[in-house]
Amino acid sequence: MSFAQTLRCRKCGQEYPLQPMNVCDFCLSPLEVSYDYQAMAKAISRDKLSQGPRSMWRYRDLLPAEDEEVDIGTGFTPLVKANNLGRELGLEQLYIKNDCLNPTYSFKDRPVSVAASKAREFGFDTLACASTGNLAASVAAHAAKAKMKAYVFVPADVEPGKLVGAAIYNPVLITVNGSYDDVNRLCAKVTQKYKLGFININLRPYYAEGSKTLGYEVAEQLGWRAPDCVVAPAASGLLFTRIWKALDELAMLRLIEPANTHMFVSQAAGSSPIVNAFEAGSHHVNPVVPSTIVKSIAIGNPTDGYYALRVARQSGGGACAVTDDEAITGMKLLAQSEGIFTEAAGGVVVSALKKLAATGAIKHQELTVAFITGAGPRTQDILASTVQPVATEPNLESLEKVLSLPGQTDTKGYANKDRGD
Repeated sequence: MSFAQTLRCRKCGQEYPLQPMNVCDFCLSPLEVSYDYQAMAKAISRDKLSQGPRSMWRYRDLLPAEDEEVDIGTGFTPLVKANNLGRELGLEQLYIKNDCLNPTYSFKDRPVSVAASKAREFGFDTLACASTGNLAASVAAHAAKAKMKAYVFVPADVEPGKLVGAAIYNPVLITVNGSYDDVNRLCAKVTQKYKLGFININLRPYYAEGSKTLGYEVAEQLGWRAPDCVVAPAASGLLFTRIWKALDELAMLRLIEPANTHMFVSQAAGSSPIVNAFEAGSHHVNPVVPSTIVKSIAIGNPTDGYYALRVARQSGGGACAVTDDEAITGMKLLAQSEGIFTEAAGGVVVSALKKLAATGAIKHQELTVAFITGAGPRTQDILASTVQPVATEPNLESLEKVLSLPGQTDTKGYANKDRGD
């Protein structure tokens, strides 16, 4: 049983029955799922949640799915104490939420699992999405699991690795000559004419709820407490707002103490409309034309930009943009300090974190969680210059000419310095 009751407009409060619908008929603002929190509070507890599966579906009571979920094993990814990176940045309590380790290698498996489950409840036999790459892979994978058809639309210049990551599940893969915003506008027109379960259009209110599980997991993994600071990437801004909503819900349900988390949004400088608005002191997020290698968050007209901006301000957080070069530096820093290979969006998060720590926006003693939302191998082409092997002939003499190797072994193969004699 779900505690979801209605869809409610985030601006005017108009309510609608639970259905595949994402925009208010009265004011054209986004809709979100509304719950019976009083009944929910009586049904859930820390103990009950901890007895659930080690996946995002341990939080089923906080999600809108009624029937059997479409689950490919998503969630409960590691929360890593990042001691090495923390020392580098001067942060004593830094954690990395490594959501690269979901089945299709990004956090998108969380919202898609919920949206796909609702699509099946609503009687759709086909899933679809507009995507910069990661979402396409997740939608295709969940459609395969659910035995549904899939249509995934991506910009024509999406990274080759992400095309392969979607194509392996055998969806109908459509490349569109244009930006993600062009793709999204096309898909909105398709939704109006054809009966497709568009994950991030007519199913968007349910899709949004899946992202909350990142916030739930972090709070539980920290021993049922909210972090002092969060740094997360923003494309549409939806993930950022749902991490905040998750912490707020847990506090409302008395599962954690009141959340006083400072929320920091990070974007690539070549596609940073939310950061631009924050820095300008504006209440309006003006669209931009994306120009960045960080394609997974290159959305020039973010649907939830206004709400992400409001969360950053109301939480006492902030906003930070980094250049493409800084994003690459961040990718390398995370890999070489913590052994985590993230995509460029993760590099944005790490470099933003570095700037925020350097300026004192994040204090060295504050418990901080940085959200890494996608894996690096699909975007490895931007790191081609890091491949600088040392070449040698297949003999020891040649190797010794090009390398200085540590220590020396005796004829028994033991290192002389370790023999103790």
